[in-house]
Formats: sequence, C-alpha cells, structure tokens
Amino acid sequence: MLWIMSNKSNNLLDKMGIWASSLCALHCLLLPVLIPLLPFVGASFFADAWFERSILTVSMIIGFWALLSGFYHYHRQIYPLYSLVLGGLIYWNKDMFGHEYEPFTIAVGAVLIIAAHLINLKLCQSCRQCDDH
Repeated sequence: MLWIMSNKSNNLLDKMGIWASSLCALHCLLLPVLIPLLPFVGASFFADAWFERSILTVSMIIGFWALLSGFYHYHRQIYPLYSLVLGGLIYWNKDMFGHEYEPFTIAVGAVLIIAAHLINLKLCQSCRQCDDH
C-alpha cells in the first residue's frame, strides 16, 4: 500500500519538504538582489515565474505526500494539512498585496509550510504506533 511507510521515510519526506520550502523562500527573497547578475552567468531562467512555480509545486507534492502518510499511518491529525495548504496558497499568490509586501507574504507562506512539516514530524514521533513499525 502506498501510504505505509516507515517512520524514517516519513521523517525524510518532512525534512525534504522543509528544505524545499526553505530553498524556495530563499530563492524568492534573494532574487531581486540577483536579477542584474543573472544574464551575466546565463541563468536568467531563475527569474522566470514558471521556475518559481515549479519549485513551489515540487515542495507542495513532497508536503502532501509526507503529511498524508503521517495522517493515514500515524496520527490522524488534519491540522498540519491546513497549514500546508494555506502556506502554499499564500506563497502561490505572493504578490496579492502588491510587490512591496511580497517578501512578507513569501515569509508567511514559507513559515506555514515549514510549520506543517515540523508539526507532522512531532506528531509522528510522539505516536505510540510509530514505535511498532
């Protein structure tokens, strides 16, 4: 069955999700500083919206996989998924309050996604069934 995973593989997915979300936030926050340099190094694709959305999509897929496996197999708590979805929606619409507030919006979205993974890790580690698998 797809959802049956060891606690170690679920922890790995959460840690991968934390890294992916952190890198995505770092990319978005540093990009305005690096934009003038990108053409010189031949990496202008880093500034494209499709690249940002691709990173976020991968981060969300990892997040859903980790959190749903934790939910179904270990703790049955849904609130980490709420945090993941809300963070993803905020992050996806990072310019909803205008470009001047974009760094704050990115930070809020990233914190919610990372918090979802940290909560899932904590719930999975505190679950008694986790020790049995």
